[in-house]
Amino acid sequence: MRDFVYTSQPQRVVFGAGSLAQLGAEIERLGARRALVLSTPEQRGQAERVADLLGAQAAGIFDRAVMHVPIESAREAREVARRLDADCAIAIGGGSTTGLGKAIALDSGLPILAIPTTYAGSEMTPIYGITEAGLKKTGKDARVLPRTVIYDPQLSRSLPVELSITSGINAIAHAAEGLYASDGNPIMDLMAEEGIAALGRALPAIRLDPDGMDARGDALYGAWLCGTVLGNVGMALHHKLCHTLGGSFNLPHAQTHTIVLPHALAYNAAAAPQAMARIARALGADASASAAQAAYDLARDNDAPVALRDIGMAAGDVERALDIALHNQYPNPRPLQRDAIRTLLQNAFDGVRPG
Repeated sequence: MRDFVYTSQPQRVVFGAGSLAQLGAEIERLGARRALVLSTPEQRGQAERVADLLGAQAAGIFDRAVMHVPIESAREAREVARRLDADCAIAIGGGSTTGLGKAIALDSGLPILAIPTTYAGSEMTPIYGITEAGLKKTGKDARVLPRTVIYDPQLSRSLPVELSITSGINAIAHAAEGLYASDGNPIMDLMAEEGIAALGRALPAIRLDPDGMDARGDALYGAWLCGTVLGNVGMALHHKLCHTLGGSFNLPHAQTHTIVLPHALAYNAAAAPQAMARIARALGADASASAAQAAYDLARDNDAPVALRDIGMAAGDVERALDIALHNQYPNPRPLQRDAIRTLLQNAFDGVRPG
């Protein structure tokens, strides 16, 4: 018998094609009157659609969310929310926009309603990250967990195919690390394997038919499950490395997760064999392929990047990234060994398929 502790998160999820139409009612359910709509500059059009849908319930739009939530952007958004007398925030987009909403909530306690258009999973977690002076600092606080999440697969149709693939593999990383988390439990194991399997089916189908609603729905369903895992158990080496690479070298979030995941799985494989068997099974790997190879092949076969050097990392950054990642100790199935992690990072830099 396995001993465990499981704590559910206080959150409402509305899932289904066309569910954006329920936004006004969900704002009222929160007891809010004036919602500040958050987005990136590129998703301004979707933010305007949300504001139009809300009518008088919309306090305004802040469209300057950026990757890794720089502290300056967070402060500016907090001031705009205060000036407009907003009593809730609506984050439409991916992890960058949800992260900005969390930064506002951390300071003000404003409730967040998230409308994900990518598969990042941040909307299901009480985890926040803010980058200051070139370092990304993460933490956990119940105030930043979105109160309501609207999952509408129709909204993810505009997500480009390459970003759909990398965003989906980013979500798979949450579930993969959840399967060998030090505080894992059987409920999360079930969600993790089901989430990985849903995304493993969906991503190749999206590449073949980007407008296919069944595949988009499967991907969003998988992202919800994987994000739930991320929000309930601790993460390990993979996420620490990706936070380091993203926050300190400004590498794109989803692509970084996509590239690093196979190598982090290879590093931990011998120390977490049951987790690796679940991951390989969920990804439909044949008997000769490991979990690490299955994750690599999913990226490569769907035209996603597999090398850090191809997304902007310089060769000289490997040693500095290693120093930052090892600055603090954190739980991981295999002990953190400097030379082995250097090899991991070098393989990720070069794009080598795990052996």
